[in-house]
Amino acid sequence: MTAAAQNAAADSPRRIVVRRTRVDLAYRWTTRIAACAVLALLGAIGIYLLRRGYDAIDAAGWSFFTEDEWSPVGGSFGVKGLLVGTVLVALIALAVAVPIALTAALFITEYAPANTRRVLTSVVDMMAAVPSIVYGLFGFFLLQPQLIPISEWLATHFGFVPVFEVHKLEGASRYVDGQFASSLFIAGVVVSCMVIPICCAVMREVFAQAPAGEKEGALALGATRWGVVRSVVLPFGRGGVIGGVMLGLGRALGETIAVAIVLSFDTGFTVRVLEGHGSTISTLIILKFGEADEFALSALMAAGLALFTMTLLVNVVAGWAISKSRSGGATEA
Repeated sequence: MTAAAQNAAADSPRRIVVRRTRVDLAYRWTTRIAACAVLALLGAIGIYLLRRGYDAIDAAGWSFFTEDEWSPVGGSFGVKGLLVGTVLVALIALAVAVPIALTAALFITEYAPANTRRVLTSVVDMMAAVPSIVYGLFGFFLLQPQLIPISEWLATHFGFVPVFEVHKLEGASRYVDGQFASSLFIAGVVVSCMVIPICCAVMREVFAQAPAGEKEGALALGATRWGVVRSVVLPFGRGGVIGGVMLGLGRALGETIAVAIVLSFDTGFTVRVLEGHGSTISTLIILKFGEADEFALSALMAAGLALFTMTLLVNVVAGWAISKSRSGGATEA
């Protein structure tokens, strides 16, 4: 071997051989089997919904997504209005929850003292454990009366926007409180109470991973506490904020009990969120399941498949956004 070859061999990295023990191998295969089981379960749910809902989808065709009436017995049924209602409730929930969750996460990680931080973290985590029926009762008996004046104010001052438009009852000189009860807006605010802890938890974990060296460097250069948050923490956690929002959206799309308690069931298509009209797919399933015959049950399974697909896509995007947020690439430029 020549001297040049010997030098090249000496400069090449040494091959590292990993000798895994039986415990390591057992742990690896256990985690693989668990991951595959989760994927298999998810696929089984989708296949089951597709198989049970195929008869209804085959009978309705594309009208299943363009019809807003729900009468499987009469042969006229679809989820157009329900899909729109589901999306509107979720968007309202995000509009209310995201600013609260973002500011709460920033306060917990950047401003709160250590003792207060632990208490607030426990409180936020406990909010996620409260059953949805409790939130539904809370919204129906407490939030709804408080939100009716806000709905009326929005209709009075922003009624020119189609989303906030409310048609006064014929012969009435003013809005009636009953028009604003059981609205998509109130349902969205109630769902936001369940979305806040999810969004806050994800954002809090990402903000806590912001590099301490960059934060200390910004402080050393004369930045204020808010300057550090704006120039270091928020850019670093941008992907985590997106991931938290998407996870909250997935949670809001599938909420059932709380929405069923607050909303009056109405499958009609509407984009006016302040009127007492509209409903969601999850509400349809829980209210119609007990009285459904074989074909109506197939139609409900088809509606569940539409909701399952939409929620799955949202959570896939959320998982991708959260994984991208861990690199800290936003602060490397």
